[in-house]
Amino acid sequence: MKRCYPVAAIAMSLTALCAPTWAQSSDAARGERMYRACVACHSLEPNRNMTGPSLAELWNRQAGSLPSFPRYSPALKSAGIIWNDDTLDEWIKDPQHFIPGNTMTFPGMKDARQRADLLAFLKDATRPGHAPKTAQGGNQMGGMMMGGGRVPNLKKLDPEDRVQSINHCGDTYKVATADGKARDFWERNPRFKTDVSDEGPQKGAPALVGAGMMGDRADVIFASPEEISAFIVQQC
Repeated sequence: MKRCYPVAAIAMSLTALCAPTWAQSSDAARGERMYRACVACHSLEPNRNMTGPSLAELWNRQAGSLPSFPRYSPALKSAGIIWNDDTLDEWIKDPQHFIPGNTMTFPGMKDARQRADLLAFLKDATRPGHAPKTAQGGNQMGGMMMGGGRVPNLKKLDPEDRVQSINHCGDTYKVATADGKARDFWERNPRFKTDVSDEGPQKGAPALVGAGMMGDRADVIFASPEEISAFIVQQC
């Protein structure tokens, strides 16, 4: 007697066999927690580039091709790789082995289960409109970001975050803000940066962004490079 197997059942079985291993046993909720290690360098918002490029709409994108990100390594731009389930798994496992000579400092994730969880989260979160707000946020200090996650809009500053003057004396920077207060920093602790994006600070109104677990460090972000030297005054 011949046995008949429904075509749909056979198709489903073949699909399961062909699907990546990580897709069959992954946990996106765990993957979102894994992604917290990525937020210091990568955003899920379109064209919100940080140290690394935005991951929005990553699947089926050619490596090194996001037009709004200008800092790709030559190795990545010339790799000719399309990001998909398999290539991303290999990349996250060992970036330097997969694309030698790239400049990403991440050493890789050797645990296959962790990669599976992270990819399950990213595959959904990088789709248009699917980035969860919790994955975009970061630790806060006062009204500002302590580093990583979503970059705050520096054109909308509270008085305690808007720098009015910076004096340098001995080994100390004194940073005065619009709320009438001043903070002293050891000269190695503040970092002077620029943000020329649409959400960068207003000209002449640098932003003070807290950093460091102890609150002893800060980023002072200017609207342009020429403002930095003009703003800092040597005065005791």
